[in-house]
Amino acid sequence: MKCEHYEELFMGKLQNSLTGAQLAELDQHLKACPACRTELAALTTVWQHMAVIEAPEPPANMEADFNAMLNNFKQKEAVKNASAGLFDRLKQLWNKPTAWPVSYQFALILISFFCGYLVFWQGKGGEQDKQLSQLATEVNELKQTMMLAMLENPSASERIKAVSYTEELKTADQQVIAALLTTLNNDPNVNVRLTTLEALAKLANHPEVREGLIRSVSQQESPLMQSAIADVMLKLQEKRAVKPLKKLLKDPELNEGVREKVTETINSLI
Repeated sequence: MKCEHYEELFMGKLQNSLTGAQLAELDQHLKACPACRTELAALTTVWQHMAVIEAPEPPANMEADFNAMLNNFKQKEAVKNASAGLFDRLKQLWNKPTAWPVSYQFALILISFFCGYLVFWQGKGGEQDKQLSQLATEVNELKQTMMLAMLENPSASERIKAVSYTEELKTADQQVIAALLTTLNNDPNVNVRLTTLEALAKLANHPEVREGLIRSVSQQESPLMQSAIADVMLKLQEKRAVKPLKKLLKDPELNEGVREKVTETINSLI
C-alpha cells in the first residue's frame, strides 16, 4: 500500500485508538519506510509539546486576592513558554521535506486549538491582544515556510497547491515573492506557471511584483503564457509593459493568435 494509507493511521497511533490489526500493519510498514518513520517522529514531538498546555481552572469567584493573582501570573507564563516551544517545533517540522504533507493539516489544527485556548481562557486585554497578534504573525510565517518547501516538490500538482496557499497569507515577504517570480520564469510545467501568474497578479500592489511581471514578459516562450501575461498587463494597466510586448512582436516565430492578442494589449495600453 501507498504511504498515504498509513499516514491516515498516525493520529490513531498517537491517540492509542488503533485496533491490534491496524497497529501491527502500521508497525510493519514503519520498519520498511524511513520517510514515514521520520514523519511520525515529528508528529509525535508536536503532540508531546501540546501536553504542556493545560487549561487553567476558572476562578471560583470574582475576588482577585493574592493567590488568584499569583496563579494567573503562573498560568500566563506557562502559556507563553508553551507557545514558544510549540512554534519552534512546528517550524522544525516544516523544515523537514518528508514531514509536511500530513504535518501541515495537523499543525493547523493545533494552532487553531491554541488560538481558541488563548481567546477563551485569557479574555480581553492589552497583553492578550499582543499575544494573539504575535500568534497570528507566527502562523503566517509558518504558512510561508510550508509554501516555500512545497515549491520544491517534484510533483507539479503539489507545486500548484503550494502557489494556491498564497491566498492564505496575510502578507507575502520578499522571500515568498522571489520564489514565486522564480517559479513563474523557470518552472517546467505550464500549469504551475499559469497558477503562479494568477497569484502574482493578486500581489501586484508590491512594486517588486510589478517589476518582476514586466521582466517576465520577455522570458515566456509558451503561447499560453505569453497570452496570459499580456492579459495581466492589461488588467493592471501597466504601461511599462509596452516596450517588452513590442519586443515580443519582433519574434518571427511568435504564434499568430498571441501576436494578435499582444497587439490589442499594446493598443489598449498606449
